[in-house]
Amino acid sequence: MNERMNRDVFDSRSLLHLFAIVLLVFGSSAISSAAETNAKEPAVPDQQQTDLTVLVGTYTTFGAPKGEGIYVYRINAATGALSLLHVAKDVPNPSYLAVDPSRRRLLCVNEVGKLDDVPGGGFSAFSLDPQTAALSFLNRQPSLGAAPCYVTIERTGRFALVANYGQGNVAMFPIQADGRVGPASDSVQHEGSSADAGRQKGPHAHCIVIDPGNRYALAADLGIDAIVVYRMDLEKGKLVRHREVKVKPGAGPRHLAFHPNDRWLYLINELNSTITAFTWNADDGSLAELQTISTLPDGFGGQSFCADVHVHPSGRFVYGSNRGHDSIAMFSVDEKTGKLASLGHQPTGGKTPRNFALDPTGTWLLAANQDSGNIVTFRIDGRTGNLQQTEQVTSVGMPVCVKFADLREGGTR
Repeated sequence: MNERMNRDVFDSRSLLHLFAIVLLVFGSSAISSAAETNAKEPAVPDQQQTDLTVLVGTYTTFGAPKGEGIYVYRINAATGALSLLHVAKDVPNPSYLAVDPSRRRLLCVNEVGKLDDVPGGGFSAFSLDPQTAALSFLNRQPSLGAAPCYVTIERTGRFALVANYGQGNVAMFPIQADGRVGPASDSVQHEGSSADAGRQKGPHAHCIVIDPGNRYALAADLGIDAIVVYRMDLEKGKLVRHREVKVKPGAGPRHLAFHPNDRWLYLINELNSTITAFTWNADDGSLAELQTISTLPDGFGGQSFCADVHVHPSGRFVYGSNRGHDSIAMFSVDEKTGKLASLGHQPTGGKTPRNFALDPTGTWLLAANQDSGNIVTFRIDGRTGNLQQTEQVTSVGMPVCVKFADLREGGTR
């Protein structure tokens, strides 16, 4: 009997041991399978970034293939892919865009020499639907100059400012309560010339940006190698000339970008392919040059012209575009001095990167390659500042401006 009991106990223990082994093997397999499945699933998109709208301006009257107007996309937060929502057609050369502080209005320049049978260019106003991101045309105004190439909106949303490249002037326009733009309240003509006989025979205002305190407007003029600083009179809608800051002859100032600390300003120079760093004194509206650094690699002997400049939201990096070298020049920012150090160059995956944009989270850089008709998505390494090209390439005819906009109530501008 004892022998039988021992055998029964042995058999029970054996069965329990065998059952434990089965659980261990199949349980581990199930856990491993689940881990593999989760690893293959994409990250859950950040809701804030998923809601970002991307607006693209194009050239519609020349080039091949031509653009059709203003393109409206949504960006996928996990992959950086762009999904087309709408195209606002029949908009002549909407080559630069600006979204107002309420994120319910969009302005674009019409970069032409003649508009509506009147010499000179213009700019157009649209309403921007916060739910669908659809654009509805409101009205159009003459820009008071040929080939307007830049428009911005001061921070109260009451006035728009336009730079006219062909005429070499800047103008100020009131924005009405319904979003329509009224006739110009002021216009100022730049004067002078500079060293490049082919490009600098006269003034060419290329951009106008607002300082962080919303007191001054700074215009970069390629033709006279200067930044012209204006004090804004928001009661009368006037631009009061404040000072003029010269750069190296033949540099060709093009675009400006403020650092998030509001103390440093970066100017990209089209003709000599450089970026000039300045300190900005908000008290008296003055600039002091810190440094000028090349956007091209050592030994490059080809022809290239700079276009656009942006500061990473973290303030740690600055990026500039090279047309000809067809790259994004990457720089680190010295946190104490604001000076730049080269991090190298990233090919843009196309020809003639006229414009690019960084999303508000600092995750994505979208490069608009004008002459290859594509927008290439890059992921930004927040630690090193380097760019990694993704598989996301969006075809669009003659893209020349890219803007991010968070249309949600209270979203990031």
